[in-house]
Amino acid sequence: MTQVLGILVPLLVFSNVLYAFTPTIIRDMARVIMDNYCSPEYLSGLEEAIDAASINEEILGIQDPSILASVLTEGIQKTIQDLRVKVTYEPEYIPVVQPGIPEIPVEQLAAMVKGTVNVEVLEDDIAYLKIQHIIGEEMAQKIGPLLLEHVWSKVLPTSAMILDLRYAVTGEMSGIPYIVSYYTDAEPLIHIDSIQDRPSNTTTELWSMPSLLGKRYGTSKPLIILTSRNTIGVAEDVAYCLQNLKRATIVGENTAGGSVKIDKIKVAETDFYVSVPVAKSINPITGKSWEVKGVTPDVEFSAEDAVEAALTIIKLRAKIPAIVKGAASLVANNYAFESIGADVAEKLEALLEAGEYSMISSNEGLGEKLSADLHKLSADKCLKITEHSPMMLAPDTSPEMLIELIKVSFKTDVFENNIGYLRFDMFGDFNQIPVVAQIIVEQVWNKVVNTDAMIIDLRSNAGGSINPVAGFSSYFFDADKQVVLDNLYERPSDTVKELVTLQELTGRRYGSKKGVAVLTSGATAGAAEEFVHIMKRLGRAMIVGETTAGSCQPPLPLRVGESDMFLSVPTTHSDTAHGPTWEGAGIAPHIPVPAEAALVTAKGILNKHLTGQK
Repeated sequence: MTQVLGILVPLLVFSNVLYAFTPTIIRDMARVIMDNYCSPEYLSGLEEAIDAASINEEILGIQDPSILASVLTEGIQKTIQDLRVKVTYEPEYIPVVQPGIPEIPVEQLAAMVKGTVNVEVLEDDIAYLKIQHIIGEEMAQKIGPLLLEHVWSKVLPTSAMILDLRYAVTGEMSGIPYIVSYYTDAEPLIHIDSIQDRPSNTTTELWSMPSLLGKRYGTSKPLIILTSRNTIGVAEDVAYCLQNLKRATIVGENTAGGSVKIDKIKVAETDFYVSVPVAKSINPITGKSWEVKGVTPDVEFSAEDAVEAALTIIKLRAKIPAIVKGAASLVANNYAFESIGADVAEKLEALLEAGEYSMISSNEGLGEKLSADLHKLSADKCLKITEHSPMMLAPDTSPEMLIELIKVSFKTDVFENNIGYLRFDMFGDFNQIPVVAQIIVEQVWNKVVNTDAMIIDLRSNAGGSINPVAGFSSYFFDADKQVVLDNLYERPSDTVKELVTLQELTGRRYGSKKGVAVLTSGATAGAAEEFVHIMKRLGRAMIVGETTAGSCQPPLPLRVGESDMFLSVPTTHSDTAHGPTWEGAGIAPHIPVPAEAALVTAKGILNKHLTGQK
């Protein structure tokens, strides 16, 4: 602090001597703070800094008391990191004595209520209530009937509420339980806040109230609280309490970070005063205070745009029950494993009824929540919300574009001993476009079909369409016999479909005699796993690498109700009548090695095999 003051003092323009300062004044100021500041644990170093300042001749030489107050304020604020503490010089200051509530005619009280509280009912039956001052217990008892008549009766029947505290700059601590209680249930009582008062060394617990004037708004209807950087004091406390009770969503700006109580304390017999926060709020849920840092909004928006943001959130929440129930219905009717699908759907709707989706504020948040719950309930990471239906290759894509696409999608090589290498990272739905098959044969397959052994690298293959799997598998079997590759159970049609080798293929077959190694990793998933499963089950390839992802057959994107949301649902699985399925479990390799070592290992095995044949 001394360094800060030393930098500031030479910059000051001194006037004639106006005041005679002594070290006692500065020490008395420090004592006011030390004895009254609400968080004494943050005062470490202040006393030493004040002692140093009280013997600093440059500080004591400041001739203007207002300048001295300003210099001391800046130094103290930087030392304890609290802008609420201020030193002022006010020779004309007269302490404010709070008057009692005067006897005001009912008509004037009604006019006052209408002037300080703005209430509207917006479209879609949404209440808008703007409060600039939070009244205390005494005033609430006096004007409560008027508030019920002119304010509460209008908003109580609505389906959702926007409580606007953007301009709330004053309030009484005793009003906190009143406001909070209207948005909670009568039972059980809730410990909503604790106020620690430093001068009296007391803690006052604030609890929800068992009885109120009029009916409660309740706990089920959406409540959005608007805040701005000007929201301060008791209004911050109300917002923070309701936020942490998970009763309200805060929309707007970070609040001011004020205090529930700031006292202006006279310094000895001088005209200096220290404004110091003497009490602080400690939330029983977080164990923390909103003071100094302010209340962080759940959804950050400029104060000017906060109303529109709140309306968007409320309208979304009105749609959420139908969306969640729609997702549950899709799972129950389409998920590949019927009993699991029914169980997931039932538990998902139970989460909705329990209010688990009541605080969602965006489509993205809804998608993330749904995906997380579906994954948790089903243990299937394929069952999730997807952003859109999958894009298909356009039928009018030019041959030149197809060739370039295929060149970047496939990688081929021929290693020593005439070992072919083929890598692709996605099973594309190219069979729907006949010309594509011919291009793949010419640009890719013909480069490796004449090799003596082949390595198929699926370590980075994330799956794709199931449609080309049977065709690709067919190249590794002979044409004289049709082979059943797998049996797939389709839930929507409740049928088992045989996946068989194709009799007619574009280009030459690799046949069933030459050695094949398939490389896998923990990222090998979906349709790639089905291919690995086929090649392993039929003994057609040696699998080298890591156990595959344990994903699923390519899921179907199904639209959720009338929304723009799609649910990715695995609807097919390998028929369990022919043994355990790989879905959810993955496929273990014949030769387990780290993925990065799989290629070298496979080459070594095939080289040894081919050398032994010569």
